[in-house]
Amino acid sequence: MLEIMQKAKDIRLLVTDVDGVLTDGSLYFGNSGEEIKAFSILDGLGIKLLRDTGIDTAIITGRVSDLVARRAGELKISTIYQGREDKITALRELSGDCGIPLSQIAYVGDDLPDLAAIRAAGLGVAVANAHAFVVEHADWQTSARGGAGAIREVCELIMKAQDTLLDAWEQYL
Repeated sequence: MLEIMQKAKDIRLLVTDVDGVLTDGSLYFGNSGEEIKAFSILDGLGIKLLRDTGIDTAIITGRVSDLVARRAGELKISTIYQGREDKITALRELSGDCGIPLSQIAYVGDDLPDLAAIRAAGLGVAVANAHAFVVEHADWQTSARGGAGAIREVCELIMKAQDTLLDAWEQYL
């Protein structure tokens, strides 16, 4: 765990997939063709707390969804790469665009399209319900499933490593 904490200490940007990470991976379609996704409020508060410490968050997702843009807006996530199935190329572009080296980026994913990005990031994380091959190549695995607080866990890991977690919690006392 010491090695994970050292990697987390250097993180300046958290990048996350959507389906299976910010959501449980289920896709719901209504009779009128509308798409419905469920996002965890635990993850939302984790992202807010992390942002308040100066760590930004970005999204890279293979699908394109107005719901993702809406949720990102609610969470003040300004960098969203949608329709990007080649996640490693998108991650490298993001790294260049924001001037943050891959070694200072955490990437959270759940399935094979996330694998190269997980391996390239300074801290590669798989959610609890990630594919076994992805878990095998990740630096760390959450105990929470995607869409059920996994991102909150990652946010709190980074904040703990950077000694900002207790201050973030204490504001609620």
